Amino acid sequence: MNGTGKLNFLGVGPRIALVLLPWLTVSIILSSIYHEIFSYISGAKNFLLIPGIVLMLFALIFYFSTVRLLLSGLKETKLVTTGPYSACQNPLYFSIVVLFIPALSLLLNSWLVLSTSIVGYLLFIINIKKEYNELEKFFGESYIKYRNETPEFFPLSPKKWLHGDK
Repeated sequence: MNGTGKLNFLGVGPRIALVLLPWLTVSIILSSIYHEIFSYISGAKNFLLIPGIVLMLFALIFYFSTVRLLLSGLKETKLVTTGPYSACQNPLYFSIVVLFIPALSLLLNSWLVLSTSIVGYLLFIINIKKEYNELEKFFGESYIKYRNETPEFFPLSPKKWLHGDK
């Protein structure tokens, strides 16, 4: 460990949430008012309920198990590279953008709610470098090695497939 002090548990999450939560709120409100315009399948909400519930359960389990690992790492002041963190560097953001929001869109039968995932991913790309800089200053070479060997966001990185990298 190179850094001193404590790492910020929230990272750039609050910056992302500042835009993402209002976007999600407006998309839910518009979807409930104009459900015939924004629904995936008109009049077939029950059809999407089961996949939505299954995906939501998976999202919540994945999210909370990831938070538990992160809290443990923060408590011990160590870089977490196991569990979901071995699959991608940002499993918390991944769980929200790729699992939780799509599950919510299925439960609400709204493709407009799904647009929140696109906005969330774009906000992630814009803001994440600040978090990376903090981790690099704090953990030094061990973080740089981890960053170079682990996919950034999507666990099944095309970079791994194309180059045969780890």
